[in-house]
Amino acid sequence: MSTKIDPDWWKTMFDEVYLITDARSVCDEEITRREVDLISELLPIRPGHRILDLCGGHGRHSLELCARGFTWCTLLDYSRYLIDYARARAAVCNYHMDFIQADARCTGLPPESFDHVLIMGNSLGYIPEPAADRQILDEAKRVLRSGGWLLIDVADGAAVRDSFNPTARHEIGTDIVVCRQRKMEGNTVYTREMVLSKEKGLIRDRTYSIRLYESQTVGALLEQAGFKRVNVHTDFSPHQCKGDYGFMNRRMLAAGQKP
Repeated sequence: MSTKIDPDWWKTMFDEVYLITDARSVCDEEITRREVDLISELLPIRPGHRILDLCGGHGRHSLELCARGFTWCTLLDYSRYLIDYARARAAVCNYHMDFIQADARCTGLPPESFDHVLIMGNSLGYIPEPAADRQILDEAKRVLRSGGWLLIDVADGAAVRDSFNPTARHEIGTDIVVCRQRKMEGNTVYTREMVLSKEKGLIRDRTYSIRLYESQTVGALLEQAGFKRVNVHTDFSPHQCKGDYGFMNRRMLAAGQKP
């Protein structure tokens, strides 16, 4: 597999096909509830707090937080499709959320306007330039009030290395087959993803890369961005069944507070 990757792959990957290929992780309401349970354990989150769901995709965490009475949620993501999807779901549930389509490195939001910032669902490591993740954290820190908390959820790089599988395949319903070929180079995993319909043929053939973090490196990243009281929690899996979930089954969460 060639390791030549379009550096902007993340700008177009997260669409209706993504909600099919990753449905086992991102469209399972029980998994989302477990993840929000953990958010509530790790952060001093209270009703009335302003929460930014940064790189929040189709809003599954924001929507669950709203269902639990946390009504000051803002969802920001680069994908217009996912933002529109979340907005439609919020309207059905009569949740009053704010929705922003923007780059997480430059949100345009006012400084010190949130009590908590969440970066869930392994949303770091997409942009090839190593400085990009630091830029995202700098922006999160800028929009946090003093004393506010940032929570990051990423794949556990050490666990990924220990159980690395260069090929993966799973079927969705009776029609869709998802095949992934992977190669690891240093701290980056390069993946070719092919999505096929038994009825219609090839739906998607894309390559992408994800930079991995381990507990020491993700903790250091938060500290270098100026966060204090950094704590890294490893070996979290919302999945109760074993399987290859595209690195979404072995995760770690890092929390840090803005001074």
